[in-house]
Parts: sequence; structure tokens; C-alpha cells
Amino acid sequence: MTAVTAEPRMGYAQEEIVTSEPTRSAKYKWAIIVDTSVPAGRMVNAVACVAAATGAFVDGLVAHGGPDASGHAHPGLPWAGCTILGGTSEEVATARSRAAASEDVLLVDMPAAAQAHRVYDHYLAELARTDPAELAVCAFSLIGPRNRVDKITRKLTLLP
Repeated sequence: MTAVTAEPRMGYAQEEIVTSEPTRSAKYKWAIIVDTSVPAGRMVNAVACVAAATGAFVDGLVAHGGPDASGHAHPGLPWAGCTILGGTSEEVATARSRAAASEDVLLVDMPAAAQAHRVYDHYLAELARTDPAELAVCAFSLIGPRNRVDKITRKLTLLP
């Protein structure tokens, strides 16, 4: 399976979902990579959007919820952890290219065009006209085997 920008699913088998162990023991590593030159509000929006899309494509990523001390229920959250990394536009583009060429990873990206349109179909129309080499990506989510994700993201830094 080559990296894709959304359609194929991946996930955790029920026995692989072990919420009592550190996230480092999870089968997959999840990272979201952002262009740090994007204004903070747009950056946070892009992270939220790629995280939501990733959750829709990775079975078992969101764990069960639980009650607080008063009994109020809280929904489940991603149990396997997520690292947020940043870099320049060029570094993000390079990492995204490596991810797209990698085996066995899921790549979910958010082109800048997505934030330039208020009508989703207008975004899709612009996307269809955009050459992949010209695709400016605000953020992308990457999930796959830990060694592959580490290799793809090695030059990027944790967001402060």
C-alpha cells in the first residue's frame, strides 16, 4: 500500500488497542506536520481538520470515553498519541513528498486552497485544477509504522 491522501482505511485490531500502556507501544505512530509560517488561527484550523479526517480513516484510533468524578461522561480521545511537528513551507513540502512516496502510511493533507473557499465544492474544483507540484499544504497528518513516520519527519521540530 502506498501513501494516499485519504481513501484506504487502516487501523488497529481490537487486541491492539491497549490503553493501559504508553503511547510508544502502539502499532502506529501518528504525527501532524504544520507549516509554521501560516498564521496561528489558520494553523490550528488545519490541524483540527486533518486530525478529524485521520480519525475517520483509522479504525480504533479513538478509545472509549469515561466519566469524571461526578459521573458526567466524556467522549473518547485518540489513545495512541499524536505528535505535532512544524517546519518551513519547504520542509513541510519535502516531508509530504517523502510521505506520499512511502509504503504503508496514511497521508491526509490540507491544501491552503481549502481555507481560501467558503464553499467546499469550490475548493474541490480548485484542487482538481492544481498541479501536485503547486499544492501548498498548510498541514498534513501521517500515520503508519513508527520507523517510517520517524524517517519522514526526522528534520522537523516539535511545536513549542
